[in-house]
Amino acid sequence: SLWHSPELLSDIQDGYSISGHLLVCFSSGYFIHDSLDIIFNHQSRSSWEYLVHHAMAISAFVSLIITGRFLVAAILLLLVEVSNIFLTVRMLLKMSNVPSPALYEANKYVNLVMYFAFRLAPQAYLTWYFLRYVEVQGQGAFLTANLLLLDAMILMYFSRLLRSDFFPSLRKGSAGRDVDGEKFLID
Repeated sequence: SLWHSPELLSDIQDGYSISGHLLVCFSSGYFIHDSLDIIFNHQSRSSWEYLVHHAMAISAFVSLIITGRFLVAAILLLLVEVSNIFLTVRMLLKMSNVPSPALYEANKYVNLVMYFAFRLAPQAYLTWYFLRYVEVQGQGAFLTANLLLLDAMILMYFSRLLRSDFFPSLRKGSAGRDVDGEKFLID
């Protein structure tokens, strides 16, 4: 959407494209489907953070779909999904106990770069933009609050990633066992 219409970036509040609108509609459907999958497969207790994230995304995206405003913000937020590729590779490598640690090491650094480029940078830019330019009432207030909660979640996930991959000694509890247990999604 941004590739075909880069001028959208000049109007985060009111920029509109059909492809962007369809992207947000499709993504909303994915978040709804994934939430229902988590619930129906009785994973709600272990995946409650994902359900909170999905509920925030669904509510924000539905408000964007209905009003047609802040569509570009949603497109920018969807850039975070690019880094999921490397987070998923990381998880699969951990689960499969790949005999070659070089592959995990390489992905660890690529993952870190992608996390900065596609999660932290767009999120920081949108937070700055909303706090500076968006009127904090109505939909603007709702989306700003949503964005700030997402900031907290992304920073929490980032700290877990750093602890797990770059500072593993910080992950040990007082009894010497993993604080996060065997939960690869949290790792």
